[in-house]
Amino acid sequence: MSRTSLSGPYASPSAPHPRRGPAGGVRRGLLYVTGAAVLWGTTGVAVQLVRESTTLTPTAIGFHRLAIGALVLVALLARRLGPVLAALRSEPVALVGVGIGLGGYQALYFLAVASGGVGVATVVSLGLAPVLIFGWESLRARRLPGRTMLGALVAGVIGLVLITVSVGEPGTTAPRPLLGLLAAFGSGVGYAASTVLSRHAAQRVAPMTLTTVSAAVGALALAPIALAEGIGVPARLAPIGLLLHLGVVTTAVAYALFYAGLRSITGSAAALATLAEPLTAVLLAGWIVGESLPVPVLVGGVLLLGAVTVVHLSPGK
Repeated sequence: MSRTSLSGPYASPSAPHPRRGPAGGVRRGLLYVTGAAVLWGTTGVAVQLVRESTTLTPTAIGFHRLAIGALVLVALLARRLGPVLAALRSEPVALVGVGIGLGGYQALYFLAVASGGVGVATVVSLGLAPVLIFGWESLRARRLPGRTMLGALVAGVIGLVLITVSVGEPGTTAPRPLLGLLAAFGSGVGYAASTVLSRHAAQRVAPMTLTTVSAAVGALALAPIALAEGIGVPARLAPIGLLLHLGVVTTAVAYALFYAGLRSITGSAAALATLAEPLTAVLLAGWIVGESLPVPVLVGGVLLLGAVTVVHLSPGK
């Protein structure tokens, strides 16, 4: 991956400018990250459907997702494994940290989906990340974000709050809503930390290499728990197809897009762009698994979409 970074108030002091210029490079990065977010938005529904058709636990589903993604990527890079090994030698701590973070926040997210439902789990875990990353980047830069980005953040947070307060009593799709909220909060913290760490790694490691290593490390991190809980999958087309979708589409493809986008945008901009994920998840949850979409959820979804749109139209401002 090229050593590029966003110029402007969020750039690290020593980071070079993007090769294609700030505006073009940033918008391209935002498109990559938003594309990844839309693909990730299908994850929660797929996990819910897998749980309905198998006895797999959230951790076991996470293991299958990362293991499949890693195997696909290793197969694609079979003749070019040299850069992967070189990256592991040059950035071992960062790559292992990203992989462990990926496995950890994913397992918590799947637990949140199982306990609190797809919509709430996704918007809480993803909505926390921009707040935490904005705070971290502002603290490091010793300055507040620009008014446009701050306004987008406020709109996104209000949307998140509106969706969160709509959490109701235990039901079919949310049997333990409080546990779901706590797990989603932990997932959001882990996602924010992993995004900050992976952005630094993305400046030195190619997207496919970073995706391959992080998926493999994440799968290995989840393997002991998953094996203890059981990883057997029924020989039926539906669950196998869903697991392949999780591994290939929402892991191999989506994370390659995400890490490619991180080459030219800040962690906070990436976190705001990924607010397209909870919007996608909420819409799919209402359409496919029958989760209710009350008025606060719809209003919150519009605000989240508005935040993503502002980030695309005014990158870095």
